[in-house]
Amino acid sequence: MTAAVIYRGLRVAEHLMTGAVVALYIRARYGSGAAPEWRSALVRWWHARLCRALGVRLEVQGSLAPRCLLVGNHISWLDIPAIGAQAEIGFLSKAEVRKWPLIGWMAAVAGTCFIERGGNQSDQVLENLRTELAQGRAIMIFPEGTTTDGRAVKRFHPRLLAAAQGAGADLQPIAISYHKGTDPRPDQDVPYIGEDTLIANLWRLMRHPALVARIRFLPPIRHREGEQRRVLAERARAAVLAALDLPPEPQCVSTKEPPLAAKQTRRNAPQPDPNPARAS
Repeated sequence: MTAAVIYRGLRVAEHLMTGAVVALYIRARYGSGAAPEWRSALVRWWHARLCRALGVRLEVQGSLAPRCLLVGNHISWLDIPAIGAQAEIGFLSKAEVRKWPLIGWMAAVAGTCFIERGGNQSDQVLENLRTELAQGRAIMIFPEGTTTDGRAVKRFHPRLLAAAQGAGADLQPIAISYHKGTDPRPDQDVPYIGEDTLIANLWRLMRHPALVARIRFLPPIRHREGEQRRVLAERARAAVLAALDLPPEPQCVSTKEPPLAAKQTRRNAPQPDPNPARAS
């Protein structure tokens, strides 16, 4: 273990403890009532300081537009502090994050809204989002509903986009990618996918030599009269794909070997296309 990794680990631990103390104060002072006006600014500071503690360099293009529902691709839990460091933004997150030790509790105190995967609470979540947007608060959702490795953007689920329509707000797409220094390829140490654990992912980040997060605030998208939410979601996804220079339908190559019997049976059969298209 190098001195740099130890130093980062100590900085992250100190930062988490600082956040826990502040969260305890907010909970003790304000309880479940109205949060203090300065909470959003404090959360933004906390996000930015966490990125610095991890050694993440933030490169930002564009800026936050007023009265917009923010939608973007999702790669890692790191997306939230990286984007949250840019402005006073609230987030909608999956309910599993609420169960993470310390971080989940602090996210709840910070005002994160949690939603159960496949749950029946979407109507209430929509109403909460509409209220927040109508009050002028910036809210970010990840309409893929999952994380990817950064080399593709999955289909944007359209249901929660109704919140923007109901509040008379536009959509602002945000594209995020992670890189090792100047390498243009998506970094593969950052994605929080599959059976990855928070501790393992955090360990990789602390060992990363030159992590860069590139965040692009794209032009707002206005809902057209009579436009279906599905079409609106496709327009937002297309904007993110274009910003990341990714194809709309990524190609996937299978690396699995077929069973020996199957190979013998197919020896004289026509060979399939090795690059079948994968639906997003």
